[in-house]
Amino acid sequence: MKTKLIHLSLLASLTIGSLFAQEKTTVTAKNSDISDNLDLRAVATVFGDAKDLEDFERRLNDPKTQISNLDLNNDNYVDYLRVIETVEGNVHLVVVQAVLEKDVFQDVATIEVERDSNNRVQVQVVGDVYMYGTNYIYEPVYVHTPVIYNTFWVGNYRPYYSSWYWGYYPSYYYYWNPFPIFRYRNHIHVHINFGHSYHYVSHRRCASVYNNYYGRRGNGYERRYPNRSFAHRNSGYSNRYELDSRRNINSPRNRSEITSNSPRGNRETREFNGTTPRTRTETSTPRSNGTRGNSGTRVVTENRGNSPRVTTENRGRNEGPRSNGGREYTENRGNSSKDRGTISSSGNRGNSEYRGNSSRGNSQPRNSAPRGNSNSRGSEGRGSGRG
Repeated sequence: MKTKLIHLSLLASLTIGSLFAQEKTTVTAKNSDISDNLDLRAVATVFGDAKDLEDFERRLNDPKTQISNLDLNNDNYVDYLRVIETVEGNVHLVVVQAVLEKDVFQDVATIEVERDSNNRVQVQVVGDVYMYGTNYIYEPVYVHTPVIYNTFWVGNYRPYYSSWYWGYYPSYYYYWNPFPIFRYRNHIHVHINFGHSYHYVSHRRCASVYNNYYGRRGNGYERRYPNRSFAHRNSGYSNRYELDSRRNINSPRNRSEITSNSPRGNRETREFNGTTPRTRTETSTPRSNGTRGNSGTRVVTENRGNSPRVTTENRGRNEGPRSNGGREYTENRGNSSKDRGTISSSGNRGNSEYRGNSSRGNSQPRNSAPRGNSNSRGSEGRGSGRG
């Protein structure tokens, strides 16, 4: 009987524990996603800087800037992004496709450019639904009108279609390895022009034009991995923007945020190496005090640390006799802890001092004009005699 009671109590404890465990189960967003490998704000920046669509494709694939970090075919190389275009009325639909294999492409994003009846141009950069979810759209507002606008609405316009394909790429292009996600996030922010504005919207202006194109979109990766769509990867989130709002990632959205999040910021950094010599030059202007004039240039070289400090002084002085109430005097100043030798001759006077940490001694060659004054100076005690 006692054994049965023990078993029943254990069973009840396990049941209650499992119920509490179920209550504490929560769904958290992933810290990385395939769509993290191409920031559409960077794509909008590159589009605004390009002079035409060929230049836009070149900038997307420039190995020096590395705008893209997509490696959909998992060959450890970033995929080449080709650009194709379709035109319908006043709408130019610019499609960015990843080249995965021979004749295998995957749509990544579209840049939809529309001119209204008032000749105002609207641009939307839209992520592909498979990659970014539904209606992941940024509207860039450029500070200056992009040059590329001038190429669209001209007579006899021919839609752009990239001539590059798998295994055949332009001469400026070469393969590079993808970054880890956290490094790509830090890298790509440098290439987003936060002087422009990037407004997130959920309404697609050119939906009808895109729907006409949809049957021809590149979906090679999607057909191969149908269960890797954004909806399957991130259940419960409609698109990348909603996912970002739930994730703990640092993604600046304007110039002030990227400045404040920068490790440098506006902070002034000063470095000092105690063993590095520093040179200081001081120049004094001629000064007159009665009959005494002094001019010269002083150069001080300091090596701070445990090594000695060397001070070199070159002074030129023109001094007349000094008097105190019509009386000439001489001074002898000494210190038992220092030895100083003085060499006097005619001409200008110069000083050379060498100071150490263990034994301190000073040697001064001096050249001075004839005068009634000679000094021998120490740094601690002083003795003064006048005659």
